Amino acid sequence: MSDEYRPPDLTTGWESFTHRLGEWSPLGKVGQAGARTWILAGLGIVLLLSITQQFAKLPTSDLTSSGTWTIALAWSVPILMAGLGGIFSERTGIVNIGLEGMLILGTWFGAFGTLLYGPWWGMAIAAIAGAAGGLLLAVATVTYNVDHIIAGVAINLMAPGITRFLSSIHFPDRGGSITQSPTVVGVSTFNIPFLAGGVIGDWRSPDILGAIEDWDLFFLSDLAGISRGFVSGMSWLTLLAIIAVPAATYLLWKTSFGLRMRSCGENPYAADSLGVNVYKYKYFGVLIGGALAGFGGGFLSVQLSGLYREGQTLGKGFIGLATMIFGNWRPVGTALGALLFGFADTLRLRDPNAAHGLLLLVVLGLAIFILRMLYLRKWKVAGWMAVVAAVILYWYLSTDSVPNQLPKITPYIAVLVLLVFATQRLRMPAADGQPYRKGEAG
Repeated sequence: MSDEYRPPDLTTGWESFTHRLGEWSPLGKVGQAGARTWILAGLGIVLLLSITQQFAKLPTSDLTSSGTWTIALAWSVPILMAGLGGIFSERTGIVNIGLEGMLILGTWFGAFGTLLYGPWWGMAIAAIAGAAGGLLLAVATVTYNVDHIIAGVAINLMAPGITRFLSSIHFPDRGGSITQSPTVVGVSTFNIPFLAGGVIGDWRSPDILGAIEDWDLFFLSDLAGISRGFVSGMSWLTLLAIIAVPAATYLLWKTSFGLRMRSCGENPYAADSLGVNVYKYKYFGVLIGGALAGFGGGFLSVQLSGLYREGQTLGKGFIGLATMIFGNWRPVGTALGALLFGFADTLRLRDPNAAHGLLLLVVLGLAIFILRMLYLRKWKVAGWMAVVAAVILYWYLSTDSVPNQLPKITPYIAVLVLLVFATQRLRMPAADGQPYRKGEAG
């Protein structure tokens, strides 16, 4: 072959580019291994929780009880929706630090809309409010090329001021105050028939998983309890949030619309050269992301808290960004990260004594990680992790209680460990955060 330079063929280049985008799995390398890997991983996690529950000798079974996981699922929804919102924004190349502000807008407008029109309209208004925050970010970053971080921080600073001003106008006359709304009522909950004793007409079906959970058998009852947590006491809004995960996966990886969105985040100049309106798709990504974050904020105030309270998001927008990175910018991984944070929050609130047992769970998890590093012949990493595991094991054996804050910080530690030791597997969109101007050279 000649070494003479040849200009690239845009047609074949685009075909190769779109082929690569189409071949990328929405679940990453783990997802390519198939459903069997996911099932085995899930069973392994349940086994770790079962072992921890047995050896920690906790007075209750809150690590694996259906009540714990029902609440954990609900509390993971705001984080999940923020994470999905971040995926849509960053897959089009826009870093969305403003998710926290969009959550805040969703909490206020969700509660206010529920007061006026009921929970379903309230949630729709919350999503619209989040999309309005996304529109502001898109105008700043896409149209006027403002730095993404600065624009996002500005939205995070503006949202609390806007909601406080609106609260001072609307809530005091309705029984609330400048910092919180009157109480609101969310949508109803339901159980899946047969699995969790749901009602069909006037007849109540058997509660199969509940009966197995009551047997108090190692692993089997724990598996039934965790499974029952995902099919009992679920609100219709939670079901919508769960459906959003496969819907986002399908939209981004199985449709031409999603292909164009992802091309804008990978190489906007290549997309522009073949007729893709990059500005339009960047707007779509940020607007969809804002609407999802607004829905998450509305869920927090309407369904979880029963009222809007100033400061109630507690940084969940930033946690959503962390889960997005944890999930490698993919919906399923983001959902698992959100569930991890939701479980930690639930455990801290339901059973402070379980925090001590969480130390043993961390040691078991580190042991598996160490075996993995030894298999890969990464001796240095395995040695450092063994030291950390030994320190935590000593802490567990030498104390009977730990600070209640431990469950809350555990997911953050997990994210940091992932970032340190799995950076080669994490791949953000190539053009994420980079400025784009139509007609300029890439």
